[in-house]
Amino acid sequence: MNNSVFVFDLDDTLYKEIDFLKSAYKFIASKVDKGNSSNLYIKMLEGYYSGKNVFQVLSKSHPRYTVEKLLELYRGHYPDITLDSDTTSTLNYLKNYGKTGLITDGRSLTQRNKIKALGIDDYFDKILISEEIGYSKPDLRLFEQFHEFNASTYFYIANDTSKDFLAPNKLGWKTICLVDSYSINIKKQNFYLEKEYLPIYKVNKLSDLKEIISNE
Repeated sequence: MNNSVFVFDLDDTLYKEIDFLKSAYKFIASKVDKGNSSNLYIKMLEGYYSGKNVFQVLSKSHPRYTVEKLLELYRGHYPDITLDSDTTSTLNYLKNYGKTGLITDGRSLTQRNKIKALGIDDYFDKILISEEIGYSKPDLRLFEQFHEFNASTYFYIANDTSKDFLAPNKLGWKTICLVDSYSINIKKQNFYLEKEYLPIYKVNKLSDLKEIISNE
């Protein structure tokens, strides 16, 4: 199994993206209303969970901050996010079994800040960010870049059933979905799609990868 490549998605796979959202909301609240940031943060979070367009609401009550400015603050802030122990131990474990990679859609600044905040640069042999590469999932070219490692087996671990598994399935990779057991992911999962969109395996935590790897 040492001639394997393990490629991960970032958001809602290596950490929970809701934690990034909360971090951004706290940062924005501190900018918009320094004297009342805690209450504003709570209102923003309540708005998010009730399905409101939080930045439209906020820009109306604080006209100095346009929706565009709020989005800029959201995307550009340095997030307060961390890896959990299960993810850390799994990444350390996999380094002994082959090459590792990361594919993430999004803006370079935002995703690089997440990667730096999580302290995961050194875990990966190759990191691909859609804005830097010029195309995004499910484009086959993102995944094909890892074929330079000439591995016997490729694994892709992700969470978004709408786009994550289509390309690696076409390429014959072993696709694995981290199940959103508590329904807290930003993008909800749907396992009633056509087969080509669905993962081969499902896991409830990343350390469950060890059993899949040992059986391959």
